[in-house]
Amino acid sequence: MSETNEAQRLVAELNALLRLKTTVTAMKMYETVAEMEAIPRIRRPKAKHTTDQIVSMASRLGWTVGITAADLVGNQCQAVIGLAPQDEEWRRGEKYVGVWHGTQPDAQARQEALEVVPHGRFQAMAVSPMESGRIPDPDICLVYATPGQMIILINGLQYRNYRKFEWSVVGETACADSWGRALKTGEPSLSLPCYAERRYGGVPDEEMLMALKPADLRIASEGMKALAKNGLRYPIPPYGIQNDPSMGMGISYAKS
Repeated sequence: MSETNEAQRLVAELNALLRLKTTVTAMKMYETVAEMEAIPRIRRPKAKHTTDQIVSMASRLGWTVGITAADLVGNQCQAVIGLAPQDEEWRRGEKYVGVWHGTQPDAQARQEALEVVPHGRFQAMAVSPMESGRIPDPDICLVYATPGQMIILINGLQYRNYRKFEWSVVGETACADSWGRALKTGEPSLSLPCYAERRYGGVPDEEMLMALKPADLRIASEGMKALAKNGLRYPIPPYGIQNDPSMGMGISYAKS
């Protein structure tokens, strides 16, 4: 099976299992601009944007978009994905004082808490609907989902080879909790999209964001299919807050 067909099948499974409203998105970093610009049907911005807007062009408009540091509105967006240095000026975070933080030490503490891609290796980034297959072998994929959908996705990841997930909330610049962390560490990374992601990227109130490698998304899908066979699936039907849960739990745990 071709890589495109495999991506299409995986996305179809996710949509069937979770009833997602937002397009699953592929993201990849490139060491040269030429590699990024060679992607089929790639769009290049004609104005400055935030990374949140670029991601949403793929996840909400279905576009394939490539950027360099020059396409992003400021060094915060650039630095999170390693397209600008995380230097002393960036680390001090003085422009956030009186906006997001009361003092410069507060702003610096937030900057130092961000998980970011090290600067120096990459020159470009691209996003595209995963099912299009236009980005072969993406570094990570992005799944926007409601809390109810997200916990089933997490349960799928934990069905076999269980591990406890611990995620951070940095506050503003929450993209460092999602794609910044996933690109840096390769680990599934959950975030509460921040003010900027919602204001500029159009992320609705009810959505959270999971960034993870395609291999982990396949693991999650297989786990969710197993859970569904056990009757544990999305949407989660309310049982009734005043009902005796014995019958429902008896069905779920009858094997044990």
